[in-house]
Amino acid sequence: MRKPTSFLYLAAMLMLVLPALVTGAAQAQQVPQSRAEISMSFAPVVRDTAPGVVNVYAKRIVTTQGRSPFGADPFFRRFFGDELFGGRPRQRAQNSLGSGVIVDSSGIIVTNNHVIQDGTEIRVVLHDNREFDAELILKDERTDLAVLRIQPDDGEPLVPVPLGDSDAIEVGDLVLAIGNPFGVGQTVTSGIVSALARTRVGVSSYQFFIQTDAAINPGNSGGALVDMNGRLIGINTAIFSRSGGSNGIGFAIPVNMVRSVIEQSLAGASRIVRPWTGADLQDMTGDIASALGLDRPKGALVANLHASSPLLAAGVERGDVLLQLDGRDLANAQEFNFRLATLSIGDTADLVFQRKRKTYRTKLKLIAAPEIPPRNTRTIGGRTPFTGLEVMNISPAVADELGLPTSAEGVVIADEGQSLGRRFGFRRGDIIAEVNDYRPKSVAELETALGSRVGYWDVGIIRKGRLIRRSFGG
Repeated sequence: MRKPTSFLYLAAMLMLVLPALVTGAAQAQQVPQSRAEISMSFAPVVRDTAPGVVNVYAKRIVTTQGRSPFGADPFFRRFFGDELFGGRPRQRAQNSLGSGVIVDSSGIIVTNNHVIQDGTEIRVVLHDNREFDAELILKDERTDLAVLRIQPDDGEPLVPVPLGDSDAIEVGDLVLAIGNPFGVGQTVTSGIVSALARTRVGVSSYQFFIQTDAAINPGNSGGALVDMNGRLIGINTAIFSRSGGSNGIGFAIPVNMVRSVIEQSLAGASRIVRPWTGADLQDMTGDIASALGLDRPKGALVANLHASSPLLAAGVERGDVLLQLDGRDLANAQEFNFRLATLSIGDTADLVFQRKRKTYRTKLKLIAAPEIPPRNTRTIGGRTPFTGLEVMNISPAVADELGLPTSAEGVVIADEGQSLGRRFGFRRGDIIAEVNDYRPKSVAELETALGSRVGYWDVGIIRKGRLIRRSFGG
């Protein structure tokens, strides 16, 4: 009998092997095919990850002004005084509730900054009901993240949740949300990744959230969003809701951003320092994209550059469009800022940009924003509209921290607290542009201008690019 040729033999073998290869590839992404598969449980994932999710309680002291229905009557105030009718501020304790995730067996816990904001006492309750006082070791308002440390003295080990890769997840992936909603106790909900790179949530400076339909409610903030391998892919942070409850639209901070905050906290940083661009960026529109020769709106348009900008040093000019950073396409300015924030100072990143329909590749050196001039932080005293406000000189570092334009100069309000200045309407991030026709260029010049005793104050501040004028006194 004649033997088959090598070609026919190989063809026959491929016909036998290919269906198995296709079936094996499909199994990785296929939906349940039988009643048995539908009955499969998330319990193994929960058993591995739930011990690493904790409850976080923060106690803060708030000041309130007492009120009485007779307080507006001058007769009663004359005879009984302001104290009875709430003229004197009162203090009371207020507790906030949230969740957290153990990310290191040494006792490092990550949560949301808004959970522990202004907390005087922070308490952590573990999955097994052990309770510990927590130390705040680092907080970052811009990402709404905070890092805590507990030091158990009972010898029992802590179970951290391993960190995953938020860039590896896809829309449609199954996820679990673990936290303590409404204080009822640790709760697990399931859902899918509904969307990626959400940029219009408005709860932090870095708008690049994972959206999920896993139920998230008040108290879930700071809790874990995990994948089916039990890896942390996000920190649950916010919900979209008109009622205060879950509507199936929740948002989590991607773990790749969380990782950078954890790493700096473990390195002993007192505040988060991220790579600086020295640029004002804006999203592309259809008209701008068409004019620049792009097939669709994508990337980040460079609207302005600081003289010390590393982008400028890398060959980027005003009007260029940033298309890729470290091999990842950029959809908009928010994505560029997010990608850059996950990188480390001292490294270099591959950058692709377009100018006049031509594409360029370059290396971007990752540096910290310079502190020139020094911030020279001061609290304004005396009796002026600025009394009690904390002010500082504007440097590139300060402008980056407060979200000011790259070209900003002069003096900025760093914190208003409960000051007299706050009552007059001044806010953190306001640039003090003018005081009685004088334009202070530094904190020292502002203090000199405020030192003159006058009966009136004409003040000009810049808030979000708009000049606002106010007059005080007579």
